Amino acid sequence: MVDRALLAWLLESDPSLRWQVQRDLADEPEDVWSATRASVATEGFGARLLSLQDEDGRWAGGAYFPADASEEEAGQPWTATTWSLGALREWGVEPSALRPDTAGLLARNARWEYDDLPYWGGEVDACVNGCTLADGAWLGADVTAIADWFLDHRLADGGWNCEWVEGSTRSSFHSTLNSLVGLLDHEARTGGSPALRQARHDGEGYLLQRGLVRRSSTGQVHAPWATHLAYPYRWYYSTLRALDYLRAAALHDDRPPDERMAEAVELVREARDADGTWHQQLRHEGRTWFDVDASPGEASRWLTFHALRVLTWWDTRPPPPGASNREAAEEASPAPRLPAPSTASPLHPDERPGTAPIALGPG
Repeated sequence: MVDRALLAWLLESDPSLRWQVQRDLADEPEDVWSATRASVATEGFGARLLSLQDEDGRWAGGAYFPADASEEEAGQPWTATTWSLGALREWGVEPSALRPDTAGLLARNARWEYDDLPYWGGEVDACVNGCTLADGAWLGADVTAIADWFLDHRLADGGWNCEWVEGSTRSSFHSTLNSLVGLLDHEARTGGSPALRQARHDGEGYLLQRGLVRRSSTGQVHAPWATHLAYPYRWYYSTLRALDYLRAAALHDDRPPDERMAEAVELVREARDADGTWHQQLRHEGRTWFDVDASPGEASRWLTFHALRVLTWWDTRPPPPGASNREAAEEASPAPRLPAPSTASPLHPDERPGTAPIALGPG
């Protein structure tokens, strides 16, 4: 049960978040939350972002980067088509709210900055392809080639790595999670295939075998990037984002939570502030159309919603015999403390000193 005052605070939000709070935390009837969801296209963040779509179907004149991107600007810009489509999809906007035949417009007008490849054919980056697979399924585009790409580019340990093109043979937390998010969204909308479903389960296993936070080689926690709390998530991995994904996957597959998530759940629980919220620890640097969440150091409605959704699901699972859920989690793996909050965006593990910020991929 979510505290009434906290629930009221969450409901005082943009429709893109409010309908999800109504559905997943407030247990409102479908006619209530679906009406709020329908309003996302006509008011608030959703309406604002829709108004910024170019006549040719793109945003900011580019696929992954805006047309005016410069290596001189700080961080990665988040205004181009990939990021705009992803936000609208995650906010629950219907495809009919976009320009007519947006899928066709992008097929004709959008090319990837990498090798000028066609938009719905994807490119070499697993994170980009994960986003595009989900967006294509949402908009009704033919993304068969991208789905097949994921089967062809799985690594031996079960996941994916955007650095495969540079010879990497070990999976990445970032790349694997972005791939999984795309595969699950595609499967939920299209039915997927047995081969894609198995690939998704193998990728989930890669993360679960590592407790969502630890290196397999040393057992050490990936920090600070694995445990940071920041919304929007962008392409970055975080424990909370992985937990929220695994919740969605378990519900889709009609299976209970995996106990290997226990340590990660307690990490998120430990990060809760005294007032019951979770605060924004940092903001991923880069140009945006507009802010959708709190500044670093402030209570975040989006993070609080995602954390409460995960904890509510986890804490209501059937406990192991003779133990409460909380006791079982603590006994399985005592949670290390989260690192001190930082307002700087955490480095991608593959980032090299001297790399131009604009050139960083989402891997």
